[in-house]
Amino acid sequence: MGCNSSVNVAEKQQKKKKVSVSEICVFVPSLWIPTKTDVRGELKGLIPTDLVDRLACLRNNIVLMAEDSGGFTIPDMKKALEEYLPLLIGLFKTEYGLVESVQFKWRNLDDGHQVTCVANSLFELLSVIYLMAVLTLCEANSFMIPKDCYGSGVRIVSPDCRKDAILLLIQASGYLEFCIKEILPRIPPEIKKILPKDLQEGVLEAISIQALGQGTEIQLGLAVEIKNVTLSVKRRLACEQLTYYCQAYRCLAKCENNYSYGKKHLLFIKWKFLEAKAAAYYYHGLFLERGNLKSSHIRAMCCFLAAQELLLQSKKVSLSFCLAPPTTREPPICGAMEHLHKRIPEVALRKSQLCDYFLKQNKADRSLPALPIFYLSLRPDEFELPRIDEAWDIGSWEKQRDIV
Repeated sequence: MGCNSSVNVAEKQQKKKKVSVSEICVFVPSLWIPTKTDVRGELKGLIPTDLVDRLACLRNNIVLMAEDSGGFTIPDMKKALEEYLPLLIGLFKTEYGLVESVQFKWRNLDDGHQVTCVANSLFELLSVIYLMAVLTLCEANSFMIPKDCYGSGVRIVSPDCRKDAILLLIQASGYLEFCIKEILPRIPPEIKKILPKDLQEGVLEAISIQALGQGTEIQLGLAVEIKNVTLSVKRRLACEQLTYYCQAYRCLAKCENNYSYGKKHLLFIKWKFLEAKAAAYYYHGLFLERGNLKSSHIRAMCCFLAAQELLLQSKKVSLSFCLAPPTTREPPICGAMEHLHKRIPEVALRKSQLCDYFLKQNKADRSLPALPIFYLSLRPDEFELPRIDEAWDIGSWEKQRDIV
C-alpha cells in the first residue's frame, strides 16, 4: 500500500523523560498488548507437546515484538497475529474442553499498570482481533499524515493514500463487527464484567461505525476535488457521514466513559459530528438554493447560517479534544473541511445579505429544514476466522500415541 507504519513502544514507555504529542487524523483507541503467559505450564499434558510448543512460541513472539523497545512495524505484527489465530482457534472449541485452561494476560500500552488477566480463550481471541483492528486504524492514520510536511500546517495527501486509508478503515470496522457479533455473545456475563472498558460492546460498536464515518469523510474530500462530481453526490456523502457519527455517538454515550480514552473518544465523535452536520447543511443549502421560490432561498440561508454556527462549535470541541488526555496535536484542516471552512462563512454572509431585505418586508418561515436521509454506502469488510490448524486433528494425536 505504500507506507510502512510502525508503533514506537519506547516512546510510549518513556513519556516522563520525553513528552511526545502525536497527531490524530483517524481516531486510534487505546492499544492493548499481550504479556507473558505460562502457556506451556497450563497446557502441559492436556494436548500434544509439539502443539503446546507451537502455541507458546507464536504467542511469545507476539509478546516480544510488542515489548521491543525499538518498536514494531504494523505489517509484521499483523502477520504474527494472523499466524497465531489458526492455533488459537482450537482452545475455544468445545470438543477440546480447553476454553478456561489458560489465564491470558494483556496490558494497556498507554498505562503499563493496567493489566487484565482472564482464564478464557475467548478473551484471548477478542483481544487479538481488537489489536488487529487498532493496528489497522494506526495504519490508516499514518496514510493521512504525510511525512514530508509533518507539523508544517500544509496538508497534501495523495488520492492514492486517501483511498488506501478508506480501505483500511473498512477493514478495521470489519474486525470490530466480528468482535461484536461473533465473540462477545459467547463470552459469559461474569467475564464481560471484568473486561477492560475499551472492550465494552458499545465502545467497539462506536469505533466500528465511526471508522465508516471517517471513510465517508475522506470520500467527500476526494469528491470536492473532482469538478464533475455533482452536488447531489456531495450532499449524499455529507448526510451519510453525519448519520455514521450520530450512530457512533449514541453507542458511546451509553457506555462508561470515565476511563483513560473514554472522554477523549467522546469528544472526537462530537467534533466530527458537528463538522459533518455543518457539511450536510451547507450542501443541502446549495441544493435548496436552486429553487425558484423565495421560500427556497430563505430555507437555504437558514442552512448556511446553521452550518456557520456548527463550524464555530466544532472548532471549540476540536480544541477540547486535543487538550483532553492524552494530549494530541491539532491536525491541520484538510480534505472537505479545508474547502468548507473557506466557503461556508462566505456563502452564509452573501446569502444573508441577499435575503435581508426580503426578511424585513415579509414574515418568512425561518425554521431550519430537515436534512434528507440516505442509505449508508460503506459497510464493514466481512471478516472470518481462518481454518483451524491441522495440528488440532485428534485423529493425528491417536496415531502419535500408537507410534510411541
